Amino acid sequence: MTVLKWLLAGSMALVLLVVLVVLAGQMGLMRGRPPGNMGVHDGKLKPPSNTDNSVGSQAALWPGHPRRQAAHIEPLALVGDGPATMLRLRDVVAAMPGARIVTLRDDYLYAQFTSRVMKYTDDIEFWFDRAAGVVQVRSASRLGKRDFGVNRARVEAIRAQLHGR
Repeated sequence: MTVLKWLLAGSMALVLLVVLVVLAGQMGLMRGRPPGNMGVHDGKLKPPSNTDNSVGSQAALWPGHPRRQAAHIEPLALVGDGPATMLRLRDVVAAMPGARIVTLRDDYLYAQFTSRVMKYTDDIEFWFDRAAGVVQVRSASRLGKRDFGVNRARVEAIRAQLHGR
């Protein structure tokens, strides 16, 4: 009988822990802080995170970065010219669940994606790189060490929608 009581108490504690974690998420405690130094600096977006929770098309520009190869993702091809592509990106991103556009210029878009239940927030940037003739992209989670491929999948979904696939 004591084993049954122990299992019951353990199960109740686990349920309580799950409820508290979900409640913390709903209260916004899992959002994290917005990263500093967003934007384009010296022709580059921020480097990828040092952990497995980000991707960037300019990862190769950061020599010695520990995730330089693992974080690499291809830049986005243009649809028409750069400003037209940025407007199309705005429409694609704005229509996605949990998206909020923070900054929009002719050559730059910064958005935040917030997950529905836990309210985790990811930051994504797009920059029309005139010299390269592409849109550079960086996407990263604010919290945690892993994102289970969420940022990479989001960028690829945006790429597909941008090009009508």
